[in-house]
Amino acid sequence: MHRQRRDWLRRTCSRHTRRQHLLQPEDLRHVLVDDAHGLLYCYVPKVACTNWKRVLLALSGRAPSDPRTIPAHEAHAPGRLPSLADFSPAEVNRRLRAYLAFLFVREPFERLASAYRNKLQRPWGADFQRRFGTSIVRRLRPRPGPDALTRGHDVRFAEFLAYLLDPRTRRDGPFNEHWERTHALCHPCRLRYDVVGKFETLAEDAAFVLSLVGAPGLRFPEPPPGAGAAAARDRAARLFRDISPFSQRLLFVLYKMDFLLFTSSAPSSLRRRS
Repeated sequence: MHRQRRDWLRRTCSRHTRRQHLLQPEDLRHVLVDDAHGLLYCYVPKVACTNWKRVLLALSGRAPSDPRTIPAHEAHAPGRLPSLADFSPAEVNRRLRAYLAFLFVREPFERLASAYRNKLQRPWGADFQRRFGTSIVRRLRPRPGPDALTRGHDVRFAEFLAYLLDPRTRRDGPFNEHWERTHALCHPCRLRYDVVGKFETLAEDAAFVLSLVGAPGLRFPEPPPGAGAAAARDRAARLFRDISPFSQRLLFVLYKMDFLLFTSSAPSSLRRRS
């Protein structure tokens, strides 16, 4: 199965990529390094990256050996884990040649739904709501109220998607990492990945990676109740139910490369309506 995923990635890259820019150090910021175990992990927000950071901290000895005991804010603390961007070109190339590289991916529409719920809908997303929600409301809502303009706490899913599709958003700079395209974070057509894990088969793929590392006894944290792939799929379907097919097709074009590289099919919501 993992060989098939690698082969699909290689064929799709050769079919759909032409000239590519030379990778800069900042392009490697998401590739985390574990020198002790010869690991490279490209983290993608909203694809179990908190738990993978916990596992890498436990493996490296920088935190307790049970990943489940590591608080999320410690897992995400800057500088806890080195990235490829921290090394010289020669050191980067040596690690790329010799280390086991992996990433975990997710159906793009489901990942967007998860980012919206976690960062723009939940009470603990107040920082994101002030940073992004207020801008979304100001730009896209015809008559925003003063509370929404100040707090950005009530962004609707359709407004969030319209913000992503707005050309002005891209002109302002790269997307935030929580909704940036996976291929733009991890550059799978430029970097060789030995394992492409999937959110839908997270437990099995995580166990496979840990067995390759020589740490089969280390348990990958299980998701909390209601946070598994099936429940996440249902929540995303409910959110997209009220999004027009036209907007979904535009969104598919925006995330098309991720669909081609990692799912080989159009979004399920569009397939049902076609």
